[in-house]
Amino acid sequence: MMRVHHVGYLVKKMDKARKHFSFLGFRILSEVVYDPYRDVDICFMEKDGYVVELVNPKSKASVAAGLLKQYRNSPYHICYESDAFDGDILAAENNGFLKFDEPCPAPALNNKRVCFLMSPGIGMIEILES
Repeated sequence: MMRVHHVGYLVKKMDKARKHFSFLGFRILSEVVYDPYRDVDICFMEKDGYVVELVNPKSKASVAAGLLKQYRNSPYHICYESDAFDGDILAAENNGFLKFDEPCPAPALNNKRVCFLMSPGIGMIEILES
């Protein structure tokens, strides 16, 4: 079974984003964590059970940098936590999702494995190992 874990939100400036989400009533769930696999800083915030993952590219080499350039500050993926990680990735692929990276640890999520997939119908999702 998969359930929504968070919405990934691209941000150009982490401090400003944290300040503005705080103004909207979000509370910080984690300090900023650097993810070397994706070359991004990440911070989780929550309000009313709704979790956002602030994602700030650290260099132009980060895959998120290209997304930020194209979409600016905006939500860009939904993350689903999975009790059957490998099986859910395979099921997504069998339903037209394209895996564009191999599962790897997510430092901001206690090194649980994550995998990003793309659907032409809905865009990017992330599957998180529970």
